[in-house]
Parts: sequence; structure tokens; C-alpha cells
Amino acid sequence: QEQLVESGGGLVQAGGSLRLSCAASGSIFSIYIMGWYRQAPGKQREWVASCTTSGITNYADSVKGRFTISRDNVKNTVYLQMNSLKPEDTAVYYCNAERGINVYWGQGTQVTVSS
Repeated sequence: QEQLVESGGGLVQAGGSLRLSCAASGSIFSIYIMGWYRQAPGKQREWVASCTTSGITNYADSVKGRFTISRDNVKNTVYLQMNSLKPEDTAVYYCNAERGINVYWGQGTQVTVSS
């Protein structure tokens, strides 16, 4: 069973920063697109950012210029550096690994941004 384990969430004031981490099993990490999604209360889960195996990154417009996704191929870990956080970034953040029809999700980590 493949696993994704997130960490790094918490409470931060608006304008602050947090870094999320997602550790994946090696069989996933080397061949899967890694990404981050988030789900705010009462809203649908939305895509935030993704990073291909070759390091190509993409971002949702709402986080572009503030968030950075990166992957460490030695540690099998993907990161989401979040800067200039806003209250509307408050959500449960989920790590995602995707390759074709195969999709895996982490358990989620709460990020709360106070105004």
C-alpha cells in the first residue's frame, strides 16, 4: 500500500509563512506527478500546485507568486512553501500523487491563517 504522509501545517498570522512536507514511498515518487490540493470548509477540494518528475511546476492563479512547490528526489519528499499567507488560504491541504488512472492522497494537514 502506497503512502503519502504530510506534515507542517499549523496556525499562522496573515502575511506569514509555512512549509508543508509530504513524504512518499519510493515506488510512487520516482514516476508520479506530485501535487497539493486544499479544501476549505464548505467548499470543494481545489488544486493548488503540481510538479512533474522532471521538475516542471504549475500553480493555481490564487497562489501564483506566493507558493512554491518543489521535490527532493533523494528524500522522496515534496514541499509546498507558502509565503504571504492570507486568511482565504485557510484549508486542509492534501498531498497528491498521480499517474494516469492511479491516484493517491495523503491524510491532510490543517493550515489556518488568522487575520
